[in-house]
Amino acid sequence: MNKGAAGGLGGGAGSGPTAAAAAAAAQKQKTLLQRVEGDIANIVDNFNHLVNVARVNDPPVRNSQEAFMMEMRAARMVQAADSLLKLVSELKQTAIFSGFASLNDHVEERRIEFNQLAEKTDRTLSRVGEEAAASLKGLESHYSSSVQKIIQNPQP
Repeated sequence: MNKGAAGGLGGGAGSGPTAAAAAAAAQKQKTLLQRVEGDIANIVDNFNHLVNVARVNDPPVRNSQEAFMMEMRAARMVQAADSLLKLVSELKQTAIFSGFASLNDHVEERRIEFNQLAEKTDRTLSRVGEEAAASLKGLESHYSSSVQKIIQNPQP
């Protein structure tokens, strides 16, 4: 994970939902990193103990105790590995859902942009229609005055 990105998210001068989301994301990233470090340390620690206990000794009682310790350490390693798998799954879900959120934000931005463009186009079409109507009215008056002149003064 990128530790620099978490510091850059909350460093802005903004407030509101974006700043709150950035702070929540930074906190979640910190929590997830702590879980990863804890689970990995748990696996390494239990593996070290497992290797130390795995030495073969002569007394049979000691061997059975060591076998029990090995089973316990192996079970703890499995639990830590399971915790890491759950963490990976959670990270995948977070990535998917945050991807949908950013996609929704982008769609909303584009929708607003297109609505503004549609309003601008409507205004332009109205202006062009008004200009065309004014030009048509002028042409009609010119035509009707021309027709009246022809009717009043017919050409031989």
